[in-house]
Amino acid sequence: MKLTANSPADKSATKTDVLLIGGGIMSATLGAFVKQLQPDWDISLFERLDRAGLESSDPWNNAGTGHAALCELNYSPAAADGSVDPAKAVGINEQFQVSRQFWSHMVSSGHITNNFINPLPHMSFVWGDAHSEYLRRRYESLSAQPLFKSMEFSEDHAKLAEWAPLIMEGRDSSQRVAGSRVVGGTDVDFGALTRELTGYLAANGVEMNFGHEVSNVSRSSTGGWDVSVKNRATGASRTVSARFVFIGGGGGALHLLQASGIPEGKGFGGFPVSGQFLRSTDESIISRHNAKVYGQASVGAPPMSVPHLDTRFVNGKKSLLFGPYGGFSPKFLKTGSFLDLPASVRPGNLVPMLAVAKDNMSLVKYLVTEVLKTREGKTEALQEFMPRAVTEGWELITAGQRVQVIKKDPKKGGVLQFGTELITASDGSIGALLGASPGASTATPIMINLLKRAFPRQFDGWEPKIKEMIPGYGVKLNENESLLEELTNDTNRVLGLN
Repeated sequence: MKLTANSPADKSATKTDVLLIGGGIMSATLGAFVKQLQPDWDISLFERLDRAGLESSDPWNNAGTGHAALCELNYSPAAADGSVDPAKAVGINEQFQVSRQFWSHMVSSGHITNNFINPLPHMSFVWGDAHSEYLRRRYESLSAQPLFKSMEFSEDHAKLAEWAPLIMEGRDSSQRVAGSRVVGGTDVDFGALTRELTGYLAANGVEMNFGHEVSNVSRSSTGGWDVSVKNRATGASRTVSARFVFIGGGGGALHLLQASGIPEGKGFGGFPVSGQFLRSTDESIISRHNAKVYGQASVGAPPMSVPHLDTRFVNGKKSLLFGPYGGFSPKFLKTGSFLDLPASVRPGNLVPMLAVAKDNMSLVKYLVTEVLKTREGKTEALQEFMPRAVTEGWELITAGQRVQVIKKDPKKGGVLQFGTELITASDGSIGALLGASPGASTATPIMINLLKRAFPRQFDGWEPKIKEMIPGYGVKLNENESLLEELTNDTNRVLGLN
């Protein structure tokens, strides 16, 4: 049964069933689910930029790592006794498997192509006794798990040079180094994936509104939501009424969540972190590296600032990046306003934000150091990974903004949370996503969780269809090795990852 009588063919709709704010990977994923689970519902999407996937999902604004915890050391930190618990890494990998299956379903159904994903080894690389011992223990812990059983480990300079020659050339032969590798990693162009998904939505009756900025979200008299929208080109404004609203506008989501006034959104704040990358312009260098190589984050650095020497595939072209170099801007979006941060301060989140400022001086020190780092200093950081690197042949590019979640904490007053936070109203009529990595890679399970919260009465009826799309849905693949192997082989084939 339709929730409204509005026709999806009406391009100036004033009513809709599902309204998506933001044209990134989250809204695109949610829209793709709703279109298949409830095809008679109307969907409208509003994006302030002129194309989908240009902010946080853009390949130059997003690391592009298919985040499966294969190489990202912050997902498997060492405990005080030196042991490494695999639980968090396993959980993240399980989530990525769900995304892989959904993408495979979309490709095999002919809804999208597989040009957004490429096979690429994932590698961790460290130096020094302490870090090398940690990486060895991490390897021993993770490789015992079925999801990570293909992981390799070495401290041999020659073997590491086979895996990634640029990180070993010119390195002191007496330096202790260690590396782990999973050949079956991926590079994902989330901008391309977003545009594939939004293209599918547009071809199936979804009202797509690019160049439209949402300025306010307020309760309607009917219990739904009135969303104020402005056409940035013409200046024309309108109000769209929706039964369900998803605020998926990246860093811009916080302001709209606050505007909604839902109690569940009280007390949340955001801390924006910007960054830069060095991008190689030397084809002879680019061609000799074929891996995502992640290292250890600096003391006080946020997890999203873990340094990596990173092969990327953007628009079918191979490139090489190193970074990120941390920075600070009060903007919540790369195309946002310098007033974003101060405008987000509310009486309800002032205490958490002050508590976070007090307890995270190491982060502040890190960001100040990064902001003051010269181009020569940036090259020196690159040379720790790539000893023979020179300043020439690398251009500095600005990465996307990431707004880390600040939330209330009964003991500390407030904490800075890395990762994502899904917030929904008690009646399920509105949801918002805050935070950052590994968000894009885990968009599928996050959006399934949102559907479960927002539409509890419909969800039971949707589950059979979800299981068709995602054969491993509800199963812990780490505990079902035969199904893991079957689904890995199938998604590799469909996504072109063999």
